[in-house]
Amino acid sequence: MLKRCLLLFSGGIDSTACLYYYLSAGYAVTPLYVDFGQSALENELESISAISDWYHVSPQIVHYSCSIAHGAGEICGRNAFLIFAALMANQNFCGSLAMGLHAGTPYYDCSERFASDIQRLLDGYSNGQIVFEAPFLKWTKKMVLQYGLDNNVPIDMTYSCEKGGDEPCGVCSSCLDRRSLLC
Repeated sequence: MLKRCLLLFSGGIDSTACLYYYLSAGYAVTPLYVDFGQSALENELESISAISDWYHVSPQIVHYSCSIAHGAGEICGRNAFLIFAALMANQNFCGSLAMGLHAGTPYYDCSERFASDIQRLLDGYSNGQIVFEAPFLKWTKKMVLQYGLDNNVPIDMTYSCEKGGDEPCGVCSSCLDRRSLLC
């Protein structure tokens, strides 16, 4: 039986390494990008297009309209929103619903508790047919990057700036993470 994975995909290092992880494990992967009005939308779309071409997968892009602009920094509820946006856009999906969450952040929605809470909710909605997975949840960002480098993941195609400029801003948390890892 073919294993299926619906992967929340931003075109950043973590989700790109996660895409490789599931493809190399033999899953049929559908990368899903959620446009919710984030500042980095155009740059992220360029990145997911290039990475999807690299891996020969077809991304699903879901658009949600919101009157609030989402810039840099923590967006409370973002990961839960992304998970449920994926669920709403794929009503009959059964399989793994995955994210590239990793250790080392102070955010609830990047924690083991969050993953457990989300699984309980998904069990209720899917009658146990969807398994939430975050294979890097106990890894640091540095470990995720090293995994990507060790497996020829196209890190140079990824985009991580939260402000969304053509040139990374250099001051948002994603830029600071990236600079500390790649220097």
